[in-house]
Amino acid sequence: MGLTARWQVLEERVLSDNWGLLKTTRLRLTMADGHVSEQWRETYDRGDGAVILPCDPARGHVLLGRQFRWPVAYNGEAEPYLIEAAAGLLEGADPAERIRGEASEELGLDLASVRFLFALYMTPGSVTERLHFFTATYAAGDARARFGGLREEGEEIEILDLPLAEALAMVADGRIRDAKTVILLQHAALHLMPDAARRQAGGPPNGGLAVASPRA
Repeated sequence: MGLTARWQVLEERVLSDNWGLLKTTRLRLTMADGHVSEQWRETYDRGDGAVILPCDPARGHVLLGRQFRWPVAYNGEAEPYLIEAAAGLLEGADPAERIRGEASEELGLDLASVRFLFALYMTPGSVTERLHFFTATYAAGDARARFGGLREEGEEIEILDLPLAEALAMVADGRIRDAKTVILLQHAALHLMPDAARRQAGGPPNGGLAVASPRA
């Protein structure tokens, strides 16, 4: 990792300031070999977010939601509903506090505690958002709600209490197509519930995903 660069902001223009802030910026970038490049780059800033995958180790289940996504419909896909882990924008809140609120709003779960996993840039080529990943435990009796979401925010979420092995199979066959959700499911299969991931789910073991044994 020997590459280094220096940059200077020459000009900024606001293109839109609606739900998020869309800017175009003219940069002067000095690369590691001394070459100087001037370029325009766009950034979309809507703040950072958080996402959570609740896991039930006793049953080997995970709790997800299914909801309408306009960008998917805009792309002309026949199935505009995505199966996703509960997530939301921080809006200035502490990530752990905010994700507990999202779990309540979207999944009907009241979580006393959550476990932070990592923070990742999801679309670093243009979007400034860092997504904070969490997990938590729940039990069968906690997963009673069938629908969630805030109607005043236009949300209608079908809550899915699924075996982890079935969720992994849904990744393999394309029914789960959301990146943050795939990351969390693979993390659960590798580190949180590897035994549950090995169970059959009406198809190949682990939905065709490789699952490594945890280190002692």
